[in-house]
Amino acid sequence: MPKIAEIEGTPNRNALKFILREPLTWGVSRSYDNAEQAKDDPLAAALFDIDHVTNVFYVDRWITITQDGGADWQDLARVVADPIRAAPAADSKSAATVAAATAAIAGLSPEDQERLETINALLDEEVRPYLQNDGGDLHVLGLEGNKLSVHYQGACGTCPSSISGTLRGIQNMLRSIEPNLEIVAI
Repeated sequence: MPKIAEIEGTPNRNALKFILREPLTWGVSRSYDNAEQAKDDPLAAALFDIDHVTNVFYVDRWITITQDGGADWQDLARVVADPIRAAPAADSKSAATVAAATAAIAGLSPEDQERLETINALLDEEVRPYLQNDGGDLHVLGLEGNKLSVHYQGACGTCPSSISGTLRGIQNMLRSIEPNLEIVAI
């Protein structure tokens, strides 16, 4: 059962990041925007049963909870802590980790697979650590021609700066390796 090591605010005032002592997953992120999406995930479903919870995102040793802005975080943090503490910790790295890592490149040509691997390496080094520090992440959905589709997760999913300034910054950085690349947030 994961123990909460600390709770951090994020740039999104409606999101809190809970840092855990034990992992919930090994490299596989889980992101849900509503209770229907979360129905097969016991932890996320339990969190969506709590009033005001609008998004649940977790990976490895942290979970970000986003609320609708109608609750006081001090009270809500105490309530959401119970299902987090009751969740089972991940026992070992699974095949799901490998499947998740390769899902985005399935069906791409060898050249596009190589392009996507280069893009992901740059994102892993220059972007994701900062987004994860703020309770979010960026998932690459696909690469089609010069169009890279991405999805913000966790606190970044509802943060206004992620769709504007952060997206432009990511696009400018990636254009250093692919000048005609267009980044689209979905």
